[in-house]
Amino acid sequence: MIAVIKTGGKQYKVKEGDVLDIEKIGVETGRAFEFSKVLLIADGATVVVGTPFISNAAVRAEVVEHRKGDKVLIFKKKRRKQYRRFKGHRQALVRVKITDIIPDVAQPPVKKAAPPVEKPVVKPAPAPQEAAPAKPAGKPKGAEKRALAKKEKAAQAKPAKEAKAGQPKPKAVSKKPESKAAPKAKKTK
Repeated sequence: MIAVIKTGGKQYKVKEGDVLDIEKIGVETGRAFEFSKVLLIADGATVVVGTPFISNAAVRAEVVEHRKGDKVLIFKKKRRKQYRRFKGHRQALVRVKITDIIPDVAQPPVKKAAPPVEKPVVKPAPAPQEAAPAKPAGKPKGAEKRALAKKEKAAQAKPAKEAKAGQPKPKAVSKKPESKAAPKAKKTK
């Protein structure tokens, strides 16, 4: 069921459970109230249109919070006249939640059947088993990872050192560039 209501000089299309911001009204937070200016109510194939409002119709709502809207900047200027005005404005708003749409207030509202509640399925506890093998540890993190990397480097470096112990040290190779060779003699015919 949907309805079109008028409040604060504006029209809103609403349905049950909607949350909307409207112009400030004098109702405290947590209180319920009714919109009596209902322009249209539609329920499936049935549509009721007011002239301009539907008599005896109402939309019930509950105030969720009082708040301010986004800032709107106002800037006026007249060129070459040294006239400039700069102002800001935040509209006072009320956030409301629509609880009921009532086509005729004289008749009591029809209570909707609550959806069936599903009971949680309780599974029996598993029978105790023998101790399962320990899970392999996941990826090590942080300090453990660095320590493992350090151990691996040390293990790789040890065989290389042992192989070098029985052999003489290689001579140091100079890193100087080689001198240029003498230019080749040209062949004559």
